[in-house]
Amino acid sequence: MRDMDKWLGDGGMPILGEVGLDLDAYGDGWVTGIWAPSDKALNPAGVLHGGVQTMVHDALQNFAASAGLEKGEFGTTLELKVSMQRGGSADPLSVRGEVARMTRSVAMLESWIRNADGDTISHGTGTMLLRRR
Repeated sequence: MRDMDKWLGDGGMPILGEVGLDLDAYGDGWVTGIWAPSDKALNPAGVLHGGVQTMVHDALQNFAASAGLEKGEFGTTLELKVSMQRGGSADPLSVRGEVARMTRSVAMLESWIRNADGDTISHGTGTMLLRRR
C-alpha cells in the first residue's frame, strides 16, 4: 500500500478543501472522510450542487486507486458516472471511495456520499486507466 498521508485533508487539491472536503483515513484501495459542504459547494437554493458532487466522487475514486498502487504509479479517469439519489445541504456528510476491482491496466471504482442518517446522497462508479512501472 502506498503512503498517502501527505494527501489527507484536501487530497492534495486545494479546491477540495475550498468546498469543505476532509479525507481522514485510507487503506489499500479505499478512502473515507467527512464533507462539510462550504457555500462554494451549494447552489443558490442551498442544495448541494451536482457538479461539485461529481468532482468529489472523482477525487474519492482517484485517492482509493492511488492508495492501492505502488509509488510512481498513477491512474487517469476514463469514465465516471454519478447517480444523484436525494438532495444534500450544508450538513456534514460522510464520503467513501473504494476499488471494486483492479487489473494490471484498469481499475473499476465506486464512491458514496451519505448524510448523517446513512442515506445515500449520490453514488459514483468509474473506470481508471492505470500507468504502472
